[in-house]
Amino acid sequence: MTLFMKIAQIVCAFPPYAGGIGNSAHTLEQILKSEHEVQTFHPDNSRPLLRYGHGAFIPSLIPKLKKFDLIYLHYPFFGGAEVVWFFKLLHPKIKLIIQYHMDVAGLTPIAKLLSWPAKLIRSSLLKKADLIVSASLDYIKNSDIKNFYDNHAEKFVEIPFGVDLDRFRIGSGMTITGFPIRSGMTKEKSEAKNILFVGGLDRAHYFKGVDVLLKAVAEFKNINWQLNIIGDGNLRPDYETLAKDLNISDRVKFFGKINNTELINAYQNADLFVLPSINSNEAFGIVLIEALACGVPVIASDLPGVRTVFDKDSGLTAIPNNAADLKNKMEIILNDDARRQKMSVAARNLAENKYAESKIKNDFLELVKIIKK
Repeated sequence: MTLFMKIAQIVCAFPPYAGGIGNSAHTLEQILKSEHEVQTFHPDNSRPLLRYGHGAFIPSLIPKLKKFDLIYLHYPFFGGAEVVWFFKLLHPKIKLIIQYHMDVAGLTPIAKLLSWPAKLIRSSLLKKADLIVSASLDYIKNSDIKNFYDNHAEKFVEIPFGVDLDRFRIGSGMTITGFPIRSGMTKEKSEAKNILFVGGLDRAHYFKGVDVLLKAVAEFKNINWQLNIIGDGNLRPDYETLAKDLNISDRVKFFGKINNTELINAYQNADLFVLPSINSNEAFGIVLIEALACGVPVIASDLPGVRTVFDKDSGLTAIPNNAADLKNKMEIILNDDARRQKMSVAARNLAENKYAESKIKNDFLELVKIIKK
């Protein structure tokens, strides 16, 4: 028997804005709606009193939240977290789940000032939570709240992100304009090896390490390669200028934002996927499991959380913010067709065994049942 609940989800960003936290909140909304009533509050639909970037102070939420059985807060949310904390002071019996997505590094001076209240109440807020969800306990154990975890490990639950294995799958050689046709798992030596990056190119995603990737591929000597960069934002002109300065503009293609069908096709046509993030603002990397599901070997920075998304059979880790090490790791995979083919099979198997959307859905629905009881 389903234990129906009214759930308020609170998040700093939501589609159509492209970002991991917002996209995960959208997916969770669809999961929970299968058995519960869900309403998502975010700055674009809640008329905040104050707003700066993805931070927003929304005191008008306080009376609205009284009608819900469960609050699901995606953290960080500067301004929103304080409102939830104050609401729990007034209504301690209403259940609270916090999904801790990531620490926040590299804030501007103004953002640091505005984040100060959230830092003051963070420990108290976490104590008031009935459960704390993380996509990776490896990340939590190395995060800003590692001491809290050490003292309250029983509050934490690891539920990774999931991927639709029917949509994200190994391709059949079909292609879209601009992406090389991929036929099978190997290519002729005369064809360019296709390296793929997917991520935001705005200042909020400065930590993605696109500049490191560009510097790394610029050092290739005996590889015929092409780098496809999917995503957009106000840093894109800087990256395009860097590619020009490195004399690799003819091998680097910036595709901007593309639709979901084109995105899947881009994964399917890639020989290697790279996520060269530079700091703990990257806590997981949903794009990694999308690549794995499409049978693409991955390279990602050796960062807590990120490094546990894949294993040594499906990918390699690289030293964060180190173009030379990233170049060496890419060469290991790109220069060995047999190894790359084995990694492709292992990547798909890992996605099927660990990240199937149906499994993640069941995990979240069971989580809500535990809270209700």
